[in-house]
Amino acid sequence: METVTIDALLAQVQKYNPKADLARIRRAYDLAASAHATQMRSTGDPYITHCLAVASILADLYLDEDSIVAGLLHDVPEDTAVPLETIQEQFGDEVAKRVDGVTKLSGLRLGMEQSQAESLRKMFMAMAEEIRVVLIKLADRLHNMRTLYARPPDKQRKIARETMEIYAPLANRLGIYTIRRELEDLSLKYLEPDKYKEIETLLADDKDDQQAYIAQAITILSERLAQEGIHPLDMRGRPKHIYSIYEKMVRKRRDFSQIYDIRAIRVIVENVRDCYVVLGIVHSLWAPLPGEFDDFIAKPKENLYQSLHTAVIGPAGKPLEVQIRTTEMHEIAEFGIAAHWRYKEPGAKRDPVFESKINWLRQLMDWRKDISDAQVFVESIKTEEFQDQVYVYTPKGDIIEMAAGATPIDFAYHVHTEVGNRCRGAKVNGKIVPLDYRLKVGDRVEILTAKKGGPSRAWLNPGLGLVRTSRAHERIRQWFKQQARVEAIADGRELLEKELHRLGFGQRNFDEIAKFFNYKSPDDFLEALGHEDISISTVSVRLFEAERAKTAPPEEAPPPVRPLPKVPETKFTVKGVNNLLQHLARCCNPLPGDDVVGFITRGRGITIHRRDCKNVLEISERERLIAVDWNQTDQAVYPVQVQVRAFDRAGLVHDISGIVAAEGINMASASALAGRKDHISIITATLEIASADQLTRVLNKIDRLPNVIEVHRVTSSGGDGEKRG
Repeated sequence: METVTIDALLAQVQKYNPKADLARIRRAYDLAASAHATQMRSTGDPYITHCLAVASILADLYLDEDSIVAGLLHDVPEDTAVPLETIQEQFGDEVAKRVDGVTKLSGLRLGMEQSQAESLRKMFMAMAEEIRVVLIKLADRLHNMRTLYARPPDKQRKIARETMEIYAPLANRLGIYTIRRELEDLSLKYLEPDKYKEIETLLADDKDDQQAYIAQAITILSERLAQEGIHPLDMRGRPKHIYSIYEKMVRKRRDFSQIYDIRAIRVIVENVRDCYVVLGIVHSLWAPLPGEFDDFIAKPKENLYQSLHTAVIGPAGKPLEVQIRTTEMHEIAEFGIAAHWRYKEPGAKRDPVFESKINWLRQLMDWRKDISDAQVFVESIKTEEFQDQVYVYTPKGDIIEMAAGATPIDFAYHVHTEVGNRCRGAKVNGKIVPLDYRLKVGDRVEILTAKKGGPSRAWLNPGLGLVRTSRAHERIRQWFKQQARVEAIADGRELLEKELHRLGFGQRNFDEIAKFFNYKSPDDFLEALGHEDISISTVSVRLFEAERAKTAPPEEAPPPVRPLPKVPETKFTVKGVNNLLQHLARCCNPLPGDDVVGFITRGRGITIHRRDCKNVLEISERERLIAVDWNQTDQAVYPVQVQVRAFDRAGLVHDISGIVAAEGINMASASALAGRKDHISIITATLEIASADQLTRVLNKIDRLPNVIEVHRVTSSGGDGEKRG
């Protein structure tokens, strides 16, 4: 492979673009050469040879001056210490934009599938903004494939497969045949080396005969065209494409001798009329082969390709392919979208025809912006956009392009997400069809919808074949994910409200609770609760701790309370109530961990109430309330009355007693009231509890016993305090 020099590149550019600023291109080369001075390629060549090769490939496409400069500099920001800002200062915004675009696409790391997929995703997203960024990336990949021989075998296969699955189809979609065919041939060389060598050998062995045969066919056709007054602008043998021969041998199950386009000529004429005249003359000279004619002029390919293809029984009874096209068609066939920039001056107006023809890129990217999984995104590109397409009609006559094999459900989601969600049936060409019907070219499709509702989970069953495109799959999954979120939020709300009520916290602001647990919104927090991503017991404990910290008085500034004569300590102590007679209020039975407040009585010291106690809320003399909190003690226990409602069964009291004993709790008293007509028993017990956490644990365990309807802590002031069930 011949190494490109800067002088050769400048001559190449000047040949098709005499107005190019060659000094500017040389400055770009000097910067790249300096930046990459110490770097070498795996081939052993200086790194700058790669930059020159990429720029030369872009020049082969006749790209504009900025693209050539960007090709020389495309690896500088990523692989050297020279920042993008330097390129912007020296070569302008357009060059910097293209270099930056290529840099963002160059994060492919072999062996890291998610990173690779994310980089490919960025490339496709960039396509809709600036096609030339992708052209530079394709040139970069082509030169890497040309030098792939220097990489280890495992890397060769991995890079070749990626090229065959992504880059070659991309070049085809953009219509750049010159790059596509070389990428395919080089990929095949490493993926199927034996087959590649076999076809290469067969072509080489037959080379002299092929050339003689092509020359004979061209002579015969030229003489006949001259007789009819047609003078082609060019007529020559068409280059052999090893991968296309291999692909036809596999797809059509034929051997080498049965592939008709091994011997092929291409005829370039002035206008479309002459294309069809030449076709008629070819068919009058040689008998056409059935099923081997394609009119891509009347029906161009999506990548802009136009040409007439026919296969005939040529001289000596051997098959011959003939391609007929105009000069403009030939440029588009060879250079695809890149042909749009040939000979264009900087700042030239956009071509509306060109813009409309690449609109598929923008449509392609529009819905895929919502796909968060990069691998799903790339797989959808590989399986849909690079496969055959079918063209169907809406009831209004609009043409919709769908992947081959698409169903009415796929069509419905292509039209609009809501149409897909509410799809209940379909008519094709006026007749009801099943939802697994495969759409065909020319079908007129009408979707039958319900007023409300959503998709069926059965649609996602691959065995039923109801959905074939990634867009429809993703939209259906999103719908069910949203439904699951709504249900989880409702479950989380119910769980939190019940727990707040059971533990005596009363009404709380869900926004504050969500922020306390570092969630962006109450719905996110409630969804996490509903999905059990965070346990309700964790929420209870942390809320208790937060409430304690919020209400505790500062250590250095205790509440101003006039000390009374010292009295003997009771079996519990309360911070903030030193040297005062203390006792727990029987109306609400507070426990360590409860949010409490002290009430200064007349002659009886301090009565400790729960802050939400009904009696405290009704006190008019608010000045007699003081802030208090619990001291942590290991010995103190407190009587708590709990009540259990359950369907009557033998052994229920025994099971409850077992749970209480296993928790190390003393049951001071217990009574049971057996049910009569409703067969419901009510069991009331007084437990000696050390803390609110201990109470929560025992209530949860009792609540899980068979036949238990609910269990709750009993307070005299507020009726049922905390319930389970």
